[in-house]
Amino acid sequence: MSRQLGVAFQNLRVVGVGARSSFQQTITSVLNPLVIWKSLVSIRNPPLRDILSDFEGAVLPGEMLLVLGRPGSGCSTFLKTLANQHAEYRCVEGQLYYDSFTPKEIGQLYRGDVTYCEEDDVHFPTLTLLETLSFASKTRAPQCRPGNQSRREFVDEQVNALLSIFGLEHARNTIVGDAMLRGVSGGEKKRLSLAEALALRGRIGSWDNSTRGLDSSTALEFLRALRVTTDTTRAATIVSLYQAGEQLYNLFDKVCVISEGKMVYFGPAAEAKQYFVGMGYQPYNRQTTPDFLVSVTDANGRKVVPGYESSVPRTASEMAAYFLSSKHGELNRASVEEFRAKRVGNEALRSEYRTSALLEHSRHASATSPYIISIPMQVRAAMLRRVQIMKGSVAVIIIDICAQLFQAIVMGTTFFRLEEATSAFFSRGGIIFFALFFGAVSAMAEIPGLFAQRRIVLRQQKAAMYHPFIESLSYALVDIPITFIIQALFSIVIYFLVGLQRTAAQFFIFLLFVFTVTLCMKTFFRAIAASLRSQIAAQSLAGTIIVVAILYAGYTIPIPSMIGGLKWLSYINACRFPRYSLALMLNEFHTINGLCSSLIPQGAGYENVSVANQVCTTVGSVPGEAYVSGSTFLELSFGYAYGNLWKNYGIVCAFGLGFLVIYLVATEINTAAAFETSVMLFKRGSNVTVEDEATANDEEKGSDRSHSVSAASPTPAARAGSPGQAYLLSEKSEKGALAGTVPTTTDVFSWQHVYYTVPISGGESRQLLDDVSGFVAPGKLTALMGESGAGKTTLLNVLADRTSTGVVRGDRFVNGHPLPADFQAQTGYCQQMDTHLGRASVREALLFSANLRQPQSVPVAEKEAYVEKCLEMCGLEAYADAIVGSLGVEQRKRVTIGVELAAKPKLLLFLDEPTSGLDSQSAWAVMTFLRDLAASGQAILCTIHQPSAELFQLFDRLLLLRKGGQTVYFDEIGDRASTLLSYFEKNGAPRCDPDANPAEYMLDVIGAGATATTSIDWAAVWRRSSEAEKLQREIEQIHAEGRERPVHQSDIHSEFTTSWAHQFVTLLRRSFQNIWRDPVSVFAKIALNVVAGLLIGFSFFHTKDDVQGSQNKLFSIFMAIMCSIPLGQMVQTVFIDVRDVYEIRERPSRMYSWTALVTSQIISELPWNIFGSSLYFVCWYWTVGYETSRAGYTYLMYGVIFPVYYVTIGQLFAAMSPNALIASLLFSVMFTFVLIFDGILQPFSQLGWWRWMYRVSPFTYLVEGLLGQGKFPFIPSPSYPRLNSHLLAIGRQNITCASQELVTLNPTSGLTCAAYLESFVDSVGGYLMNPDATDACQYCPYRTTDQYMLNSFNIKYNLHWRDAGIMLGTIVFNVFAIYAFTYIFRIHTGSWINWKKTASGKK
Repeated sequence: MSRQLGVAFQNLRVVGVGARSSFQQTITSVLNPLVIWKSLVSIRNPPLRDILSDFEGAVLPGEMLLVLGRPGSGCSTFLKTLANQHAEYRCVEGQLYYDSFTPKEIGQLYRGDVTYCEEDDVHFPTLTLLETLSFASKTRAPQCRPGNQSRREFVDEQVNALLSIFGLEHARNTIVGDAMLRGVSGGEKKRLSLAEALALRGRIGSWDNSTRGLDSSTALEFLRALRVTTDTTRAATIVSLYQAGEQLYNLFDKVCVISEGKMVYFGPAAEAKQYFVGMGYQPYNRQTTPDFLVSVTDANGRKVVPGYESSVPRTASEMAAYFLSSKHGELNRASVEEFRAKRVGNEALRSEYRTSALLEHSRHASATSPYIISIPMQVRAAMLRRVQIMKGSVAVIIIDICAQLFQAIVMGTTFFRLEEATSAFFSRGGIIFFALFFGAVSAMAEIPGLFAQRRIVLRQQKAAMYHPFIESLSYALVDIPITFIIQALFSIVIYFLVGLQRTAAQFFIFLLFVFTVTLCMKTFFRAIAASLRSQIAAQSLAGTIIVVAILYAGYTIPIPSMIGGLKWLSYINACRFPRYSLALMLNEFHTINGLCSSLIPQGAGYENVSVANQVCTTVGSVPGEAYVSGSTFLELSFGYAYGNLWKNYGIVCAFGLGFLVIYLVATEINTAAAFETSVMLFKRGSNVTVEDEATANDEEKGSDRSHSVSAASPTPAARAGSPGQAYLLSEKSEKGALAGTVPTTTDVFSWQHVYYTVPISGGESRQLLDDVSGFVAPGKLTALMGESGAGKTTLLNVLADRTSTGVVRGDRFVNGHPLPADFQAQTGYCQQMDTHLGRASVREALLFSANLRQPQSVPVAEKEAYVEKCLEMCGLEAYADAIVGSLGVEQRKRVTIGVELAAKPKLLLFLDEPTSGLDSQSAWAVMTFLRDLAASGQAILCTIHQPSAELFQLFDRLLLLRKGGQTVYFDEIGDRASTLLSYFEKNGAPRCDPDANPAEYMLDVIGAGATATTSIDWAAVWRRSSEAEKLQREIEQIHAEGRERPVHQSDIHSEFTTSWAHQFVTLLRRSFQNIWRDPVSVFAKIALNVVAGLLIGFSFFHTKDDVQGSQNKLFSIFMAIMCSIPLGQMVQTVFIDVRDVYEIRERPSRMYSWTALVTSQIISELPWNIFGSSLYFVCWYWTVGYETSRAGYTYLMYGVIFPVYYVTIGQLFAAMSPNALIASLLFSVMFTFVLIFDGILQPFSQLGWWRWMYRVSPFTYLVEGLLGQGKFPFIPSPSYPRLNSHLLAIGRQNITCASQELVTLNPTSGLTCAAYLESFVDSVGGYLMNPDATDACQYCPYRTTDQYMLNSFNIKYNLHWRDAGIMLGTIVFNVFAIYAFTYIFRIHTGSWINWKKTASGKK
């Protein structure tokens, strides 16, 4: 049963929160009391503003409404409001009717029937188009289907139809991709978004600028399909378009024109033009109706009818008032009243709608749920999608498996075949501790991926596809078998290499606990990520949690040694329970009776002593026994008493389930809260009134920020008359004068017979360009056009020498000569993706380009002056101090052009879709600016989609491609496109209607579009044409004339325009500036250091002087080292983000050397990390109880040298990784690998074959250096004769054994304890508690910490400066490796290791 839904609104008002604090935050501003106070006041009483006000109208079922307005006027807000997406606004007031339903009822019961298709295309990049559409169709498939189809048949039929309608059949099995992963083209991705929205079968659809990035033919096909869908299903369709042609406009029933949040027209589309003409405005020559309607809201783009100058409404308020009092306003109000009378409160319609909706619900879906499939069905669909996502990113899983196996082999061979002796007790505990510890640390890699998918989950939740918690649940469920396989491989290898107890029960208990705790910790970190808004904050908190988990697992600090105030942490620690009450350690130890490795006394003079008069030094020994019970050892050492093993397993499961519940709940309620409304930010100290500049954009989408910038808009005079006349007039404009400052060129760039082939899966190849020839002459504006997927961007990349894969054949010349060595440096390339560092201001971004791409000999003042001219040329004066990352689409596009202009390109300027995402007025402003640049002598080649007729006329020459990269036309366009039209008409095309847009006509003729076809092979026609022969003659003539001139000489004799030192200083300044404006990241590092320092310090607070206390102090150093894992991962994220900008935009432009970038990245990270480690030192050192006299060297090692080490080692792994996820995984693996061999987890004496790694591990020397700190006079004693003059961080301190650490033995008959053990104590050290006793001698094996550390951990105390030198040498090696790995994995493009092709699919 089909159902219908209309929407009507009266007195509609949308209120948003203003942007009072719209300055970019910095480190000092966050700490500024005045700023803090203003923020608190703003939170309590936020400034409010009307985004929309006094809107009224109705959209009936079967009607299509077109929404037009300048960016920032409120179009997106209007569409979201009608789509019932009100959460991001302060309030929505007035009456909003969905027939007889209220917005609340629609949100609770029928949310999926009211959809919003956003402008940006955000999908899971590793899914194929087929998988993406199938999932959308599956989640909204009705229970009652036509023809008794099965659910699968319905989904397959719908998906195949959508793929066919949108021309995506050829790419159905191609992954979507993203900026870093090669996938479908931008146009194909947009078509996927549209197809996905149609698959949801909404009754009211809001489509926000949904034709952005599509060619005019494909856009027209989509809107025609939308028209057919609207008519056949009686849906209500609301569409906003920024560049709409006349054919598109004619498809709509109604149009709404918005100006500055006011509704200035709402009524029949066919009458809108005449309405504004009657108001007193007139269109320019050949101006389309939608362009005219938008232009009347732009003070710089409209034309007043002569005689109406004094009476025509000019402001938005005046226009809105004029409409309300007009005949059309009265008719609009009448239509709303009619809607209310017929549809609002109509119980029959309401009941019919409810019945129809219930019939679509699956049998087990709740009748009161907006989701039409049941939760089990949602889980099943989401699990299948998660499997498909993982299949697309299988490289990450393989790396994870390899990392786990690598660690298992390393640890297994490190603890290879442990003996069942007391000497291996500590090692057995160490290996079991590590088995859980590594899984917990590896789980931190889950965090980045969860933040990446949030936006997709939010969009699909709003479309009522599934509950957000379903995605989290499916992730957790699908990960179970993968985690089990990985942990099973890990456990098998490590268990049997180490030689733990070989009974089936003990092995499977070990595997079960390792697997369960790993799952538990993964879920825990996912819960953290789901609960927080910032990835950096999540990683910082996760790092702190790791410290807590390790500290209070019951191994690092045994329970008896925990201080009372923090012991409660052990009871909420999931990692502790596998050890508490036996768990894994009791699983291993309860069957061990360890042979004593060290009997007391023994040696010279004790050869004939019987076991009855000896005792084992191991805790838990019994006098006269040569074996020690593992259970007794655990109970006395760690406070573990034998208990119910499965009870403890149940507790672990309870923690895991608790974390899962938190994860699911946080995902459900926090997904939407994770995104804040974008607000334009300005650099602090800039001379702007942020309240006036920024608040006008609040809560309207990020791309709607251009309303206040009109500097680049053409004057009315420039727009008068024909497009040709407009061009002549615009040359005289201010922008034309500024454009004249751009360097002119007389060089001609040409290309002949260019072919481009790329490899695809299966060992096959695909030809993307097929015999393309052409040239770009100075002073000419050349358009490169074609349907989506025709190879326009590909050709630009090939011509600009920016391809890294595939095979290019053909020739490219400058004046008939081969390309000069600095060709890329002398050309500008404005990419379709506006890639910039987000925290730089607009002026800083342009100045950065000028400083590095203009010759160093040019004075800085001259560069700054030229940058100001570029800001004026690009219409960015008002935004010069705005932060680039907060700009909207139009401003970012202008910044991209400005950055290239600031470089003063001498040869050529390439632009890829400079008008994509802009409204018609902004597109005209950008293109007239480019026209002025061309008139000044600049050679420009530009791809463009959906140009209006007058915009198209700005171009001089056209290169038209069809699918397959084949040339269809290359020649002059001619006045009113006469040359172009003549060519097609004489070769069999129908005549072009005088009122038609030639740009749309030619695409229709060649069969462009998703489903369009043509009977004429226009590529073959071109090859046989006289125009093609003429082109080849022109190219040969260009070559002949050019070869008579001197060869184009490079202005520079090196690869880059400026010196390395200049590059380094400029990059370092930018890096420090970027960090300074990222207080969240900086304070996350500081918070982690301070919290961890205090936590570890108080956990080991003034430890006792017994053996366990000395070991605790050693572990306090071990834990200090552990904090560097999350800190290193934070460094990696920044390193990779900056590198991505370099690889996408700055490297192809030859802006600077990669070595300068790497050097600046290394140095810029050091100060803040040293500062953080210094804070850690202050919080940790004295709290643990170390002596002040020993603080200097400890600070040098930990506060200065160590942060330099973990920064460089973190960047080392980032340099060899394609993305942050793999970098984090590799860093965790290698860091723990190196950490194993510092002699703490496994004493040096038991490392066996791996002793060489003990000497290689930098942590060996860090730990030894922190302990050994200088020479002081010290007289050796017979108790410890092997010790030299020394001073220890924890040395020169007496040990007082605790009662459980004393060993008790009986002397031979007739001897006192002193007499019996005197020789032994003098030989090996230690002391007696009761020397005069004749039985039950109580012996402590250690007298000083020096003796304990040397015997147990091989720590030598007179090599501290050597250790510092080795650490510095390791840092030097790390730095060298950063450069080496950057070159091998990111810079080198030869045939050897090329990770970026295989692991990341890098373009």
